[in-house]
Amino acid sequence: MKQKLSISMDSETVSQLEDALKTGRFRNKSHLIEYAVTSILKQDRGQNE
Repeated sequence: MKQKLSISMDSETVSQLEDALKTGRFRNKSHLIEYAVTSILKQDRGQNE
């Protein structure tokens, strides 16, 4: 089940995020952010093992 989350980002980061959305790789901002966080968590788990 998905949970709603509110975050704050500086305007330059939001601009970069919106540029990344234009590639069509991600459905929306939530999809892009979820992908990024999941990738970082997986990477961190790999380094801590």
